Amino acid sequence: MSQKNPLPPILLVGCGRMGGAMLAGWAERGLAAAVVVDPFASVPEKRPPGASFLQKAEEIPAEFTPQAVVFAVKPQQAGEVLPAYRRFGAHAVFLSIMAGRTIAGMERLLGEGAKIVRAMPNTPAAVRRGISVACAGKGVNAAEQALCHELLAAIGRVAWVQEEALLDPVTAVSGSGPAYVFLLAELMEKAGIEQGLPPDLARLLARETVAGAGALLAASDEDAAALRRAVTSPKGTTERALQVLMAEDAWPRAVSRAIAAATARSRELAE
Repeated sequence: MSQKNPLPPILLVGCGRMGGAMLAGWAERGLAAAVVVDPFASVPEKRPPGASFLQKAEEIPAEFTPQAVVFAVKPQQAGEVLPAYRRFGAHAVFLSIMAGRTIAGMERLLGEGAKIVRAMPNTPAAVRRGISVACAGKGVNAAEQALCHELLAAIGRVAWVQEEALLDPVTAVSGSGPAYVFLLAELMEKAGIEQGLPPDLARLLARETVAGAGALLAASDEDAAALRRAVTSPKGTTERALQVLMAEDAWPRAVSRAIAAATARSRELAE
Protein backbone atom coordinates (compact mmCIF):
# COMPACT_ATOMS: atom_id res chain seq x y z
CA MET A 1 0.00 0.00 0.00
CA SER A 2 1.38 3.40 -0.95
CA GLN A 3 2.03 5.92 1.77
CA LYS A 4 0.38 9.39 1.81
CA ASN A 5 3.68 11.10 1.14
CA PRO A 6 5.53 9.20 -1.61
CA LEU A 7 9.28 8.91 -1.56
CA PRO A 8 11.12 11.79 -3.24
CA PRO A 9 12.89 11.34 -6.58
CA ILE A 10 15.51 8.58 -6.33
CA LEU A 11 18.34 7.63 -8.66
CA LEU A 12 19.23 3.94 -8.45
CA VAL A 13 22.51 2.79 -9.97
CA GLY A 14 22.44 -0.98 -10.41
CA CYS A 15 19.28 -3.07 -10.58
CA GLY A 16 20.47 -6.61 -9.91
CA ARG A 17 18.99 -8.79 -7.20
CA MET A 18 19.46 -6.36 -4.33
CA GLY A 19 18.85 -3.18 -6.30
CA GLY A 20 15.70 -4.70 -7.76
CA ALA A 21 14.46 -5.69 -4.30
CA MET A 22 15.01 -2.14 -3.06
CA LEU A 23 13.19 -0.67 -6.05
CA ALA A 24 10.22 -2.99 -5.50
CA GLY A 25 10.13 -2.07 -1.81
CA TRP A 26 10.15 1.64 -2.65
CA ALA A 27 7.33 1.16 -5.13
CA GLU A 28 5.26 -0.50 -2.40
CA ARG A 29 5.93 2.45 -0.09
CA GLY A 30 5.02 4.96 -2.81
CA LEU A 31 7.53 6.36 -5.28
CA ALA A 32 7.08 9.76 -6.88
CA ALA A 33 9.76 9.29 -9.52
CA ALA A 34 12.85 7.20 -10.04
CA VAL A 35 15.55 6.77 -12.62
CA VAL A 36 17.37 3.44 -12.77
CA VAL A 37 20.72 3.20 -14.52
CA ASP A 38 22.07 -0.30 -15.09
CA PRO A 39 24.34 -1.28 -17.97
CA PHE A 40 25.04 -4.65 -16.34
CA ALA A 41 21.56 -6.19 -15.85
CA SER A 42 18.35 -6.54 -17.81
CA VAL A 43 15.29 -4.42 -17.13
CA PRO A 44 12.82 -6.21 -14.81
CA GLU A 45 9.59 -7.40 -16.40
CA LYS A 46 7.48 -5.46 -13.91
CA ARG A 47 8.51 -1.83 -14.02
CA PRO A 48 7.28 0.23 -11.06
CA PRO A 49 5.12 3.19 -12.09
CA GLY A 50 7.16 6.36 -12.31
CA ALA A 51 10.47 4.57 -12.86
CA SER A 52 12.46 4.92 -16.05
CA PHE A 53 15.34 2.63 -17.01
CA LEU A 54 18.53 3.78 -18.69
CA GLN A 55 21.87 2.18 -19.58
CA LYS A 56 24.19 5.16 -19.13
CA ALA A 57 24.51 8.03 -16.69
CA GLU A 58 24.74 10.41 -19.65
CA GLU A 59 21.14 9.56 -20.54
CA ILE A 60 19.71 10.94 -17.28
CA PRO A 61 17.44 13.90 -18.09
CA ALA A 62 19.00 17.22 -17.12
CA GLU A 63 15.85 18.23 -15.24
CA PHE A 64 15.88 15.14 -13.01
CA THR A 65 16.96 16.14 -9.51
CA PRO A 66 17.19 13.15 -7.16
CA GLN A 67 17.34 13.61 -3.41
CA ALA A 68 19.22 10.32 -3.05
CA VAL A 69 21.57 8.40 -5.33
CA VAL A 70 21.72 4.73 -4.39
CA PHE A 71 24.68 2.62 -5.52
CA ALA A 72 23.78 -1.07 -5.83
CA VAL A 73 26.54 -2.19 -8.18
CA LYS A 74 29.29 -4.70 -7.41
CA PRO A 75 32.13 -3.19 -5.35
CA GLN A 76 34.60 -4.07 -8.11
CA GLN A 77 32.69 -1.74 -10.46
CA ALA A 78 32.86 1.30 -8.18
CA GLY A 79 35.93 2.88 -9.74
CA GLU A 80 34.36 2.69 -13.17
CA VAL A 81 30.81 3.68 -12.21
CA LEU A 82 30.81 6.25 -9.40
CA PRO A 83 32.64 9.26 -10.94
CA ALA A 84 29.80 9.78 -13.44
CA TYR A 85 27.51 10.73 -10.53
CA ARG A 86 29.68 13.39 -8.89
CA ARG A 87 27.42 16.09 -10.33
CA PHE A 88 24.54 15.08 -8.07
CA GLY A 89 26.50 15.70 -4.89
CA ALA A 90 25.34 19.30 -4.56
CA HIS A 91 21.75 18.32 -3.77
CA ALA A 92 21.66 14.57 -3.07
CA VAL A 93 22.86 12.13 -0.43
CA PHE A 94 24.71 9.07 -1.72
CA LEU A 95 23.61 5.72 -0.25
CA SER A 96 25.94 2.80 -1.00
CA ILE A 97 25.23 -0.88 -0.41
CA MET A 98 28.54 -2.00 -1.94
CA ALA A 99 30.35 -4.44 0.34
CA GLY A 100 33.74 -3.28 1.56
CA ARG A 101 33.77 0.10 -0.18
CA THR A 102 34.63 2.67 2.49
CA ILE A 103 33.18 6.14 2.80
CA ALA A 104 36.64 7.65 2.29
CA GLY A 105 37.21 5.57 -0.83
CA MET A 106 33.87 6.60 -2.28
CA GLU A 107 34.55 10.24 -1.42
CA ARG A 108 37.65 10.10 -3.61
CA LEU A 109 35.45 8.97 -6.50
CA LEU A 110 32.51 11.29 -5.81
CA GLY A 111 34.37 14.42 -4.76
CA GLU A 112 35.39 16.00 -1.50
CA GLY A 113 32.36 17.00 0.53
CA ALA A 114 30.10 14.31 -0.92
CA LYS A 115 27.51 13.25 1.66
CA ILE A 116 27.69 9.47 1.87
CA VAL A 117 25.83 6.80 3.83
CA ARG A 118 27.28 3.31 3.65
CA ALA A 119 24.95 0.39 4.36
CA MET A 120 24.95 -3.39 4.30
CA PRO A 121 21.58 -5.07 3.66
CA ASN A 122 21.03 -8.78 3.01
CA THR A 123 19.10 -10.89 0.53
CA PRO A 124 15.92 -11.49 2.58
CA ALA A 125 15.22 -7.95 1.35
CA ALA A 126 13.54 -9.73 -1.57
CA VAL A 127 10.68 -10.69 0.76
CA ARG A 128 10.97 -7.47 2.84
CA ARG A 129 12.62 -9.38 5.71
CA GLY A 130 16.11 -7.99 5.30
CA ILE A 131 18.29 -6.42 7.96
CA SER A 132 20.43 -3.42 7.02
CA VAL A 133 23.13 -1.75 9.08
CA ALA A 134 24.15 1.77 8.05
CA CYS A 135 26.80 4.35 8.91
CA ALA A 136 26.55 8.04 8.02
CA GLY A 137 29.60 9.90 6.79
CA LYS A 138 30.55 13.45 7.65
CA GLY A 139 28.18 16.16 6.53
CA VAL A 140 25.09 13.95 6.35
CA ASN A 141 22.30 15.85 8.08
CA ALA A 142 19.35 14.48 10.02
CA ALA A 143 16.92 14.75 7.09
CA GLU A 144 19.30 12.93 4.75
CA GLN A 145 19.91 10.19 7.29
CA ALA A 146 16.15 9.85 7.78
CA LEU A 147 15.66 9.50 4.01
CA CYS A 148 18.30 6.76 3.84
CA HIS A 149 16.65 5.03 6.79
CA GLU A 150 13.32 5.13 4.97
CA LEU A 151 14.85 3.72 1.78
CA LEU A 152 16.39 0.83 3.71
CA ALA A 153 13.29 0.27 5.86
CA ALA A 154 11.36 -0.52 2.67
CA ILE A 155 13.19 -3.88 2.60
CA GLY A 156 13.28 -4.74 6.30
CA ARG A 157 14.72 -3.60 9.61
CA VAL A 158 17.47 -0.99 9.93
CA ALA A 159 20.19 -0.41 12.52
CA TRP A 160 22.86 2.32 12.61
CA VAL A 161 26.45 2.33 13.84
CA GLN A 162 28.81 5.24 14.36
CA GLU A 163 32.01 3.29 13.71
CA GLU A 164 32.34 2.45 10.04
CA ALA A 165 34.80 -0.37 10.84
CA LEU A 166 31.90 -2.32 12.37
CA LEU A 167 30.42 -2.77 8.89
CA ASP A 168 33.07 -5.40 8.14
CA PRO A 169 31.84 -7.87 10.80
CA VAL A 170 28.28 -6.81 9.98
CA THR A 171 28.94 -7.93 6.41
CA ALA A 172 30.30 -11.24 7.70
CA VAL A 173 27.36 -11.92 10.03
CA SER A 174 24.24 -10.60 8.30
CA GLY A 175 25.39 -9.70 4.80
CA SER A 176 26.82 -13.16 4.12
CA GLY A 177 24.67 -14.87 6.75
CA PRO A 178 21.80 -16.02 4.51
CA ALA A 179 24.29 -18.22 2.64
CA TYR A 180 25.17 -19.97 5.90
CA VAL A 181 21.51 -20.69 6.57
CA PHE A 182 20.97 -21.94 3.02
CA LEU A 183 23.99 -24.21 3.44
CA LEU A 184 22.42 -25.63 6.60
CA ALA A 185 19.21 -26.44 4.71
CA GLU A 186 21.27 -27.95 1.90
CA LEU A 187 23.23 -30.19 4.28
CA MET A 188 20.14 -31.23 6.24
CA GLU A 189 18.46 -32.29 3.00
CA LYS A 190 21.53 -34.26 1.92
CA ALA A 191 21.85 -35.97 5.31
CA GLY A 192 18.16 -36.87 5.33
CA ILE A 193 18.54 -38.57 1.96
CA GLU A 194 21.56 -40.46 3.31
CA GLN A 195 19.34 -41.76 6.14
CA GLY A 196 16.77 -43.09 3.69
CA LEU A 197 14.29 -40.24 3.26
CA PRO A 198 12.85 -39.73 -0.24
CA PRO A 199 14.55 -36.66 -1.81
CA ASP A 200 11.34 -34.63 -2.07
CA LEU A 201 10.50 -35.25 1.58
CA ALA A 202 14.05 -34.52 2.73
CA ARG A 203 13.94 -31.21 0.85
CA LEU A 204 10.56 -30.29 2.32
CA LEU A 205 11.61 -31.13 5.87
CA ALA A 206 14.89 -29.22 5.65
CA ARG A 207 13.39 -26.08 4.10
CA GLU A 208 10.33 -25.92 6.35
CA THR A 209 12.37 -26.61 9.46
CA VAL A 210 14.82 -23.81 8.72
CA ALA A 211 12.06 -21.39 7.71
CA GLY A 212 9.87 -22.30 10.69
CA ALA A 213 12.71 -22.08 13.19
CA GLY A 214 13.61 -18.65 11.79
CA ALA A 215 10.03 -17.47 12.14
CA LEU A 216 9.90 -18.75 15.74
CA LEU A 217 13.17 -17.00 16.55
CA ALA A 218 11.86 -13.75 15.06
CA ALA A 219 8.61 -13.98 17.04
CA SER A 220 10.19 -14.92 20.38
CA ASP A 221 11.59 -12.68 23.10
CA GLU A 222 13.91 -15.50 24.20
CA ASP A 223 17.47 -15.64 22.93
CA ALA A 224 18.63 -18.33 20.55
CA ALA A 225 20.36 -20.34 23.28
CA ALA A 226 17.15 -20.55 25.32
CA LEU A 227 15.16 -21.70 22.31
CA ARG A 228 17.81 -24.32 21.58
CA ARG A 229 17.66 -25.65 25.13
CA ALA A 230 13.85 -25.83 24.93
CA VAL A 231 14.12 -28.26 22.00
CA THR A 232 16.79 -30.37 23.68
CA SER A 233 15.32 -33.08 25.90
CA PRO A 234 17.83 -34.77 28.23
CA LYS A 235 19.25 -37.94 26.68
CA GLY A 236 17.08 -37.47 23.59
CA THR A 237 17.79 -37.32 19.86
CA THR A 238 18.46 -33.58 19.76
CA GLU A 239 20.98 -33.81 22.59
CA ARG A 240 22.81 -36.61 20.77
CA ALA A 241 22.97 -34.53 17.56
CA LEU A 242 24.14 -31.41 19.38
CA GLN A 243 26.95 -33.35 21.03
CA VAL A 244 28.35 -33.72 17.52
CA LEU A 245 27.57 -30.21 16.26
CA MET A 246 28.74 -28.42 19.42
CA ALA A 247 32.01 -30.29 19.81
CA GLU A 248 34.89 -27.83 20.11
CA ASP A 249 36.23 -28.65 16.65
CA ALA A 250 32.77 -28.57 14.99
CA TRP A 251 30.32 -25.69 14.70
CA PRO A 252 31.69 -23.38 17.42
CA ARG A 253 35.13 -23.23 15.85
CA ALA A 254 33.94 -23.45 12.22
CA VAL A 255 31.44 -20.60 12.53
CA SER A 256 33.96 -18.41 14.33
CA ARG A 257 36.54 -19.06 11.61
CA ALA A 258 33.97 -18.42 8.87
CA ILE A 259 32.91 -15.05 10.31
CA ALA A 260 36.55 -14.05 10.77
CA ALA A 261 37.35 -15.01 7.17
CA ALA A 262 34.40 -13.04 5.79
CA THR A 263 35.30 -10.03 7.94
CA ALA A 264 38.87 -10.12 6.63
CA ARG A 265 37.64 -10.32 3.04
CA SER A 266 35.38 -7.31 3.58
CA ARG A 267 38.40 -5.32 4.76
CA GLU A 268 40.38 -6.49 1.72
CA LEU A 269 37.69 -5.07 -0.58
CA ALA A 270 38.02 -1.63 1.01
CA GLU A 271 39.77 1.17 -0.76
